[in-house]
Amino acid sequence: MLFQCLTVEGGCLVVLEEGLSIEQKLEILSDAAKYDVACTSSGMQREGKAGEIGNSVAAGICHSFSADGRCISLLKVLFTNECIFDCKYCINRSSNDVPRASFTPRELCELTIGFYKRNYIEGLFLSSGILHTPDYTMELICETLRMLREEYHFRGYIHCKAIPGANPLLIEYAGWYADRMSVNLELPTNEGLRSLAPNKTRKNILGPMRQIQDGIAESRQYLGMKGGNHSAFYFTKKAATKAGIEQRFYNDRINGSNRKPEGDKKSEEPKLSEEKKIPEEKEKASLQKTSNRLSLLEQVGRSTGRGFAAAGQSTQMIIGATPETDYQLVSVAEALYRKFDLKRVFYSAFVKVNEDSLLPDLPGGPPLLREHRLYQADWLMRYYGFAAGELLTEARPNFNAVLDPKCDWAVHHMELFPVEVLKADYFLLLRVPGIGPKSAKRIVEARRSGSFSFDDLKRMGVVLKRAQYFITCGGKTLGRLCLEETYVTQSLILNEKLPKNLQDALYGRQMSLFELPAFSAVAG
Repeated sequence: MLFQCLTVEGGCLVVLEEGLSIEQKLEILSDAAKYDVACTSSGMQREGKAGEIGNSVAAGICHSFSADGRCISLLKVLFTNECIFDCKYCINRSSNDVPRASFTPRELCELTIGFYKRNYIEGLFLSSGILHTPDYTMELICETLRMLREEYHFRGYIHCKAIPGANPLLIEYAGWYADRMSVNLELPTNEGLRSLAPNKTRKNILGPMRQIQDGIAESRQYLGMKGGNHSAFYFTKKAATKAGIEQRFYNDRINGSNRKPEGDKKSEEPKLSEEKKIPEEKEKASLQKTSNRLSLLEQVGRSTGRGFAAAGQSTQMIIGATPETDYQLVSVAEALYRKFDLKRVFYSAFVKVNEDSLLPDLPGGPPLLREHRLYQADWLMRYYGFAAGELLTEARPNFNAVLDPKCDWAVHHMELFPVEVLKADYFLLLRVPGIGPKSAKRIVEARRSGSFSFDDLKRMGVVLKRAQYFITCGGKTLGRLCLEETYVTQSLILNEKLPKNLQDALYGRQMSLFELPAFSAVAG
């Protein structure tokens, strides 16, 4: 790419490309952003205000879907697809010959406000390649966010990706203007990073995560809950621990493992700790970070009242690019939730956009079903009180392709069933396939007033075609109750909507009207 000139805008050095209109840049940079997952509601509630533009509704981010099935939210663009890194899985890697473009902060602000005024978007999702250096790129992103908030008075939702390796002060600065921040873990193991993303290190990824977590906590302390709420995983785990779920379900009889309850120092958990510093350096670094935070709190936080990354932080892992098992992936996700209080871990099925000997072949296309199962398991960990070690083990490291993780867990633990819905506590009800958090709460509330029937359960939202094999209601069953694992598994599979390739494998393929049977061709 030939550069026409360099200019200074808002105190930042900005690159202007020769011969590219804003529309051309938008086409290049929005297409380059489609593999960065953002299928989430905002998690941020902020009403409109006189003299400013926009608002943010907690669950108000609308979604659309691209041709390859990706969920696209907000105005989702890269600041630049120029990149000095050569990650083997990335379309924007430095060695690829693709059209390159970069916005200026002013151009991106004008686009965001223009789209918002036309009601096309409800906010901005901003990621970026790395132009020149991580600090240079992060400084341009910070300037964009500052202009949107202070010059254009934009109150809508902003999700900003932090650039690994950037100066902590720049990440701190961005956090006061963005609603949510995220640092992509990309690959769940150090081996995967060394193999496919040699320019990235675990330290450069986990360091900003810890900084964002600390910033949210301190903002919550100084500005109240405007600094971001805890994650769903945090509240579910707290309630589950109080209810004794750890003692009830974390034992050898049920999950067949030697894993200890939470709080036991010998508990097995993936190591996500950052590289250690000597105590004096660590103390000095901590004091400097606190000083930077308080300085920016006075400059930005108190004047705006937004709080630091008030909608929390998230991350993303690529699925299928490296040979990790599902058990490894959900264990890493659980460790991230526990240690960094993440709002979400996103899973992105690997799409092969580059030819490289280290990348796997995908004869069946991206592993979308595997991605779906991981999201289901993630939901169970965040809202149902399940632990990674309950859903999978080293002996059974991958999810069932034909049963969702909750049903698969239930058929492997038939000794816990049937559950009497008129007596079981909330967290035991959550273990029943077909009963979710809402229906479990309705059951607990309804039985305070008296008994109810299976028809009442259906009206409460219980999916009886799944739950009927695991529950009794007032001592009664819905049809035949058989607790034999094979029978229940086959019955559940019959109720599942399976992908066509799995249907063909299980039940055989439906022949075409014009297709001759194999024996006819031989006979002829």
